[in-house]
Amino acid sequence: MDSNTILKYKNKKYKDLKKTAVKWFNKFIRLRDCDENGYAICISSGQSLRYGSPNYHAGHFIPAGSCEALRFNEDNVHGQGKSDNYWKSANLIEYRKRLIEKIGLRKVQELEFIKDQYKKISFKRTRISLIEVIETYKAKCKELEQTKNFKI
Repeated sequence: MDSNTILKYKNKKYKDLKKTAVKWFNKFIRLRDCDENGYAICISSGQSLRYGSPNYHAGHFIPAGSCEALRFNEDNVHGQGKSDNYWKSANLIEYRKRLIEKIGLRKVQELEFIKDQYKKISFKRTRISLIEVIETYKAKCKELEQTKNFKI
């Protein structure tokens, strides 16, 4: 990352950088998980979701609040319906079953291992790492937008 990119964010507070990083990362997840017409399937329930709907979330398998190290991990976050994400605490049993189908048991176990190790270490993102997340997922979103047949 070049110095001009870093300077672009010099007046942003840490919490604002984090909020922006979450926004771009979640947008990427929603775009990644929907088809070219803007429809996705909830990782937990299998319900149909529509891009742009307030019911279409980027839901974490391992909650970001309990493991900051997995907040921006693409294997850990998938398209999910609001009812599963909010009201059913991610519907984790179904989430895990479908996640194994999607990314494989080994990768799911790696996520669980990271969560277990996270409890033993101190982890805090730097401003630079947040800027890197913002810039990476902005670019990935722009790239994915080109493959979609709907207004984003």
